[in-house]
Amino acid sequence: MHSIVEIGNLSKSYRRGGQIVPVLEDLTFDIMAGDFIALMGPSGSGKSTLLNLIAGIDKPDHGTLRVGGIDITALSESELADWRARNVGFIFQFYNLMPVLTAYENIELPLLLTRLSGSERREHVETALAMVGLTDRMAHYPSELSGGQQQRVAIARAIITDPTILVADEPTGDLDRVSAEDVLTLMARLNAELGKTIIMVTHDQHAAQKAHHIRQLDKGVLLSSAA
Repeated sequence: MHSIVEIGNLSKSYRRGGQIVPVLEDLTFDIMAGDFIALMGPSGSGKSTLLNLIAGIDKPDHGTLRVGGIDITALSESELADWRARNVGFIFQFYNLMPVLTAYENIELPLLLTRLSGSERREHVETALAMVGLTDRMAHYPSELSGGQQQRVAIARAIITDPTILVADEPTGDLDRVSAEDVLTLMARLNAELGKTIIMVTHDQHAAQKAHHIRQLDKGVLLSSAA
């Protein structure tokens, strides 16, 4: 097994008014390919900031960050956008689906940036729909789906391009317990059956137990690694 994410002496701060507020301080750790880790900690601990750095949404002030062997801190904004499209699948708390598109069309969206033909895109989308158990809902709009079903559509959209990593920011935060359990079970299947590397931010101890490892952050410092 090899490291898919390599983080070295990573620091990040934000300017708030006239002050510089440190968010992450000198983080160093690796994430192995095929791992499923949960990032936990109190509000303001830097969890989502770290997730955004790993996903190439934001850039660190200092340190190194390699994903799949590529130093993403050295990429330009346009190179970073291309890299994200190919390598990162996003799962958000509030799904971020397009309300005017059907489940099928939402899942197909990332493929419109590729060179796949229409028939190839259809094959990919139908496979993803089957994986998340929503083949019978492909023509439904988000407003016609439950929260759990919308999150499963979002997960199908996240995996459709076969990304290097999946990043999930509070993926069960807006779901009831039953729907949350379904989503967590699906994510565990993607990890076990497809070997997807998953990095999940969560406040929920139950959700975190689905992960292989738990990383605790507090005030921008990595506290521990728990199995």
